[in-house]
Amino acid sequence: MDMIPTENNALVDMEMPLDPVYIAVETDNVETPPSKRRKKKSMVWEYFTIETVSPGCRRACCKQCKQSFAYSTGSKVAGTSHLKRHIAKGGCPVALRNQQDPSTPFITPSKLSYEAAGHTNGQSQTTDPPKRRYRTASVPYAAFDSERCRQEIARMIILHDYPLHIVEHPGFVGFVRNLQPNFNTVNFSTVQGDCVATYLKEKQSVQNLIDEMPGQICLTLDLWNSCQTTGYVFVTGQFVDSEWKMHRKLLNVVMEPFPESDSAFSHAVSSCLSDWNMEGRLFSITINQKLSEIGISSLRSLLSEKNPNILGGRLLVDRCLARSLSDVTHEAFNVCRETVNKVRDCAKYVKTSEELEEKFLELKQQLQVPSTKTLALDDQTRWNTTYEMLLAASELKEVFLSLDTSDPDYPKSPTGEEWKQVENLCACLKLLFDTANLLTSPTLSTTNTFFHEVWKIQLELNRSATSEDVGISTIAKPMKASFDTYWQNCCLILAISVVMDPRFKMKLVEFSFTKIYGDEAVSYIKLVDEGIHQMFLEYVGGLDGNVKQEDVAGLGLTDFDMYIMEKTSQQSKSELDQYLEESLLPRVHEFDVMGWWKLNKVKYPTLSKLARDILTVPVSAVAPELVFESGIKEMDRYRCSLRPETVEAIVCAKDWLVGGGGGDSVDMMKGLVKMEFPI
Repeated sequence: MDMIPTENNALVDMEMPLDPVYIAVETDNVETPPSKRRKKKSMVWEYFTIETVSPGCRRACCKQCKQSFAYSTGSKVAGTSHLKRHIAKGGCPVALRNQQDPSTPFITPSKLSYEAAGHTNGQSQTTDPPKRRYRTASVPYAAFDSERCRQEIARMIILHDYPLHIVEHPGFVGFVRNLQPNFNTVNFSTVQGDCVATYLKEKQSVQNLIDEMPGQICLTLDLWNSCQTTGYVFVTGQFVDSEWKMHRKLLNVVMEPFPESDSAFSHAVSSCLSDWNMEGRLFSITINQKLSEIGISSLRSLLSEKNPNILGGRLLVDRCLARSLSDVTHEAFNVCRETVNKVRDCAKYVKTSEELEEKFLELKQQLQVPSTKTLALDDQTRWNTTYEMLLAASELKEVFLSLDTSDPDYPKSPTGEEWKQVENLCACLKLLFDTANLLTSPTLSTTNTFFHEVWKIQLELNRSATSEDVGISTIAKPMKASFDTYWQNCCLILAISVVMDPRFKMKLVEFSFTKIYGDEAVSYIKLVDEGIHQMFLEYVGGLDGNVKQEDVAGLGLTDFDMYIMEKTSQQSKSELDQYLEESLLPRVHEFDVMGWWKLNKVKYPTLSKLARDILTVPVSAVAPELVFESGIKEMDRYRCSLRPETVEAIVCAKDWLVGGGGGDSVDMMKGLVKMEFPI
């Protein structure tokens, strides 16, 4: 058994059945008797030679590409691992080209040994080539696949929002040629076709998922502007598959030449339903923008036409929850504009100088302020950052007041009354901030989740608007006026969804409406009860299907058979009443309402279908990463320069490749241009 010493004098067994790391100990320049000279035994020396660069400094030179590597300096030996990587990992361009070129045989380790022993042109100085003494792993060279490379370039462009013209940029072309000389670079037209091909492949997978969904689909619409006065409607579908798992997929990006027209959204919806073969399967529509009465009427007519069985088209929500929360906070900031600007100036003064920031932190420690908040400047297009800045400043107001008295250059600080206004503003915004955070979750939430948040916001705004504290009521009144619009539009949908939660049923509706409406609560509770019963009856008739009289005659059914069918149908309609009369389930925090209905679909065959659809209605029409945006979304100039079909392909394909918002943290909307609203 051959053993060689390493730098640490440890003995290495050269016969171990592992992939060894060889350490060659060179002794050429050491004055030792010839019998003591140790031969370099690592296989890498079939590829490298040793060159003396300077006294005590030697480098290993690749026999094929002539690139040199560090080997030894003085008594320190670098080892051979980096030399093995050069050969084994394709780092040697000459070896890589030879391996790929059939006309140039790749020089294998054994061949190098054979030639090194003197075998050339059939002439030999020795009788046999040297035998391999060590077990070494074969050099992994994957076959070059040009088609696969093109597919990966298309995926790269889609996933990272690179411009399609990147394939023609000199820097990219040079990089690819050096990385893989055998790859024929592609042009704009080719990579555009590759991106569309990727889109069509992924689209088929989504189509299969939609074709197999047992229920109906809910759509959300979000309009993006462009520098060309055209608009792009992002149409997203939310639905439940046969395993009762909820999905959210971006289906279409429809270019609208006249985005301000009343028919823009209706056209986008019709295009989507036709494209995905979903006629008659539309359940609800949720829109980000505030629509005109004509626009709402047009969409409601379309919703009623595509699915006349569901509340006559009433499952339409314009100005979704995310947009409504943004509008409400905008109203609050308008009331306190001057105070907010003062706090922002103070924060800017502290944060724009490291010296001042250190002084600020020293004052905080001296005053023993217990706040753990970190002061940061806000982004005026994201209202959550303004809220967090105000909240931190409010807790650090003692430090600001101390800085005001000790620093003559400090800007005009808020007065005591203004600091009180900041506290009131933060108190009014807290519920909105917490609710918006739920919308940013990558996990899809069922509709009933948001009833709990929305009714609390409505109740709190009612109380604050009628507060005897003028400071609070002044802020809350415009906030309430703005949020009332959303509450009136979505109240019925959210209430019906929470009735489908077996932990609450009608009880939470009765409790919350009594808090909100007082003596008038009875009439509003009745509207919810009538609405859910109407929906259930429509499901019984629409989903089971009423047998036409002529069909009955054709089947030869007797009067007794008709009597049995009617009785059976009437009994099935009692599923809802049976469900409502049963006792509530214990309230646990982690409760899977979809999972409960999946387990009870045999007991409630029709009601479970209603629950599945109503619990899927999305309350927000914007992507999770855009929930806090208070600006106008605008498509970037580059995408606007592409054909509408190409824009749709690369935007939708990205959503599908990264999971469609079902758990990925990748920013889906890189093309956002923020148009600042004054805060």
